Amino acid sequence: MSDSPHGEHGRPPTRAERFAAFRASPFLPASVLLLILAAAAGLFAGSYTYAMANPTPHSIPTAVVGRYDEPAARRFIGGMERALGASLKLHPYDSRRAAVRAVERQREFAVFEVPPAGRAIGLDVSGASGATVAQVLTEAAVKVGEATGTPVVVHDLRPLQKGDPRGLAIFYISLAAVIIGFVGAIQLSVHARELNPLERIAFTLAYSLLGGFVIAAVVDWLLGALRLPFAESWLILALTMFTSGMVFTMFNTLFGRWAMLPTWGLMVLLGNPSSGGAVSWPLLPSPLGTIGRWLPPGASVNAQHTAVYFRGYQHAFPFLVLAGWLIVSCGVFLIWRHRHPGGRPVGAAHAARGVGRAGGGPISQ
Repeated sequence: MSDSPHGEHGRPPTRAERFAAFRASPFLPASVLLLILAAAAGLFAGSYTYAMANPTPHSIPTAVVGRYDEPAARRFIGGMERALGASLKLHPYDSRRAAVRAVERQREFAVFEVPPAGRAIGLDVSGASGATVAQVLTEAAVKVGEATGTPVVVHDLRPLQKGDPRGLAIFYISLAAVIIGFVGAIQLSVHARELNPLERIAFTLAYSLLGGFVIAAVVDWLLGALRLPFAESWLILALTMFTSGMVFTMFNTLFGRWAMLPTWGLMVLLGNPSSGGAVSWPLLPSPLGTIGRWLPPGASVNAQHTAVYFRGYQHAFPFLVLAGWLIVSCGVFLIWRHRHPGGRPVGAAHAARGVGRAGGGPISQ
């Protein structure tokens, strides 16, 4: 018999019982999400501020043509490095034409042409290679030229399009493809939970193709912000969305309802600030500039950037990066598909119909 005057039901719950009730209630995941969202807000602001608030050059690949070993040229280049607080990785070329071709192949960000004594030094920047890099080089060259008494003529080899004067449109459309890619996969997991693995992959591909087309059409045809090589840009956007969606699906297979955490961390907190879209990679903190090229957002920006501004010089690396993430994500999802929270029994509908036809008896297989 209980000592409590009200019996067992009137006994105050113990601390262990209260904790067990809390664990079984919706308040535990809500409390965990509260802490996670607060931390995510700080990490989101911190990652973008760290990468973009104060872009600083570290090492800028630069082509050089002519008599760059002469005292006046060395004095000017030394002044540039001091003004930039960074080193210029000088690569000599036999002719200006060869140096310009290296810029078009995105091996160099600028060209210094040192003529015979008495003539102005030529600085060819490339706004399309990186608007922020071109800006800091131009500003530094003007200041150093005035300080050293060296005449400087600045020319932009590849200016940005008029509808994109700051060079951010490619970053924005790639960001849209990345975010809508994994948000679409989240929505499929919520509203089309019963999709089987191949059906889920097919619908992810379908919304990626349609979404990529709409992004390109709005930016090019409707707004006129960028003149795109439409088919190539569309397919890059679709591949980006497909990869992003399957990355979430992979994490959903591995981590269940907490899949948003690694997806957000990889694609948004790390991938987008390091993509080189808003701030060119020579101005990013060194680790970000290296890591970003191996992540889907950076690969998407690189491929789109070359397609828009350096047609004819497209390279395979960003497509290999996107394809690698896509293959790994699909492979993990298919191999461990039994762990994915979605899906339905394949033979359930056929079995139900068979039971009806046979008057309640099972169907022989």
